Amino acid sequence: MTTKAAAKTAKPTAGAKPAKVAKVDEPALATPLSGEEMIKLLKLATQAKSIELKLSVPTTGHRATIESIGFDPVEAQPRQAFFFDTPDLALNRAGVAVRARRIQGGSADTVVKIRPVDPAKLDDKLRALEEFKIEVDAMPGGYVCSASFKGVCASQDVLDVTSGAIPLRKIFSKGQRAFYDAHAPAGLTMDKLVVLGPTFLLKAKHQPKDYDRRIAIEMWLYPDGSRILEISTKCLPKEAFQVATEFKAYLAGRGVPLSADQSAKTRTTLEFYRARLESDRLRGAPASKLA
Repeated sequence: MTTKAAAKTAKPTAGAKPAKVAKVDEPALATPLSGEEMIKLLKLATQAKSIELKLSVPTTGHRATIESIGFDPVEAQPRQAFFFDTPDLALNRAGVAVRARRIQGGSADTVVKIRPVDPAKLDDKLRALEEFKIEVDAMPGGYVCSASFKGVCASQDVLDVTSGAIPLRKIFSKGQRAFYDAHAPAGLTMDKLVVLGPTFLLKAKHQPKDYDRRIAIEMWLYPDGSRILEISTKCLPKEAFQVATEFKAYLAGRGVPLSADQSAKTRTTLEFYRARLESDRLRGAPASKLA
């Protein structure tokens, strides 16, 4: 599964002006899963704890979609997401994501995620942990299986990390750090990562009047005014195909566009802030600002 880059970096030339950060791209048209891919998806589903069915809505359809599903925006909870990677996204290329997210009320959560992953190759003791989750994300035209090691911390701790007051590793548990060390590129310790963000987002759980499953709504808002709207619902692996059929029918009945490939939030966000780092570098911004 491929995802279009959300931001592109201009090559520096003599006397050139600093590169501008590109806006998030609209998703391209989706392609149906092949028979072989469907078989792989079925096998992965049997080893996952849950299936998350996701749909990214093109920007031109955001307002109509929110109105058609009867969602009241004041139900949404504000959050602030920070990703951590190298300036050239070495972690992302290795299939590893590190994130901290501040939540209204003074709390925060953290995650170390790897994807794609083969659940059969993971340690059984690790899979048994409550804070460890194997999930399949399915969207029009693709799917990916991920393993996430979650944790909690204080909201202020995240701010202290981003200001450089405390090391990044301090907000992750011993188990999370071990999981990171096992999957990150050799020699790439957490203290070598830089901050990519923050991205402001709104997230809410919504119960439509004409659909019997709760859905999640996320709006990611970027500094340049671009945004991503994602609608999703979760189910047990054994329910996946029935729920997928019903969810698709519900969205189609509300006029929500279903013919777009999906713009992954993590990849979009990493590319966006990578481009900003490069733009800052070309302007000669100090290292403290780059972090």
